[in-house]
Amino acid sequence: MTFCGLQTLSLVDFPGKVAATVFTGGCNLRCPYCHNARLVIAPAEEQERYKEQEILAFLSSRRGLLDGVVLSGGEPLLHEGLSDFAARVKSMGFAVKLDTNGCYPQRLRALLETGSIDYVAMDIKNSLSKYPLTVGVMDFDTAPVEESAALLMDGPTDYEFRTTLVRELHTQADLLSIAQWLNGARRYFFQNFADSGELIGSGLHGFSPDEMRTFAEAVRPFCGEVSLRGVD
Repeated sequence: MTFCGLQTLSLVDFPGKVAATVFTGGCNLRCPYCHNARLVIAPAEEQERYKEQEILAFLSSRRGLLDGVVLSGGEPLLHEGLSDFAARVKSMGFAVKLDTNGCYPQRLRALLETGSIDYVAMDIKNSLSKYPLTVGVMDFDTAPVEESAALLMDGPTDYEFRTTLVRELHTQADLLSIAQWLNGARRYFFQNFADSGELIGSGLHGFSPDEMRTFAEAVRPFCGEVSLRGVD
């Protein structure tokens, strides 16, 4: 595999673990609030490149210092070599976390069945009726996303769902619709939108801390754990 980014140390991307994060390029979605727009839309020749052996050599040098590795993007499940790479990382003694948009349930299932993935964070973009608008794909079919969510909820692999909240895209009614869809989910996190300066869209804003807390309280009866990220 070839990677387009490496964060050598993170204390927040893998719950309970000190981790490194590797980023794949390319995504099937065009979410206007995506904070990694360069990984999604920039031509391959304009992106930073790391060879798989470079990443593995770095990780080998961090044995005993890092607990885990996050596979992020872009959308990692676009890449056929992901399963083999995850297995190599796992064999080095690291826990492995996958970040995914849930659009490839068959690939997700196959990867989970290898036993190389310890934790999955799946993005829930919005209520099902507003998915096309939110992901920037007007003919988007939500069926694969629904299948991935059900796969995680019914399976043994530890997981979380998470939604990045954007004032122009989300309402409390949307979040209640999501919570009813994901009723019984183990964990559901809200992340407040922050402009990274590298977005696909423009003119977007987050919510106030009090608004975020109100949203969390509204959906808390539906999920095992509901928490906020990016809120002071």
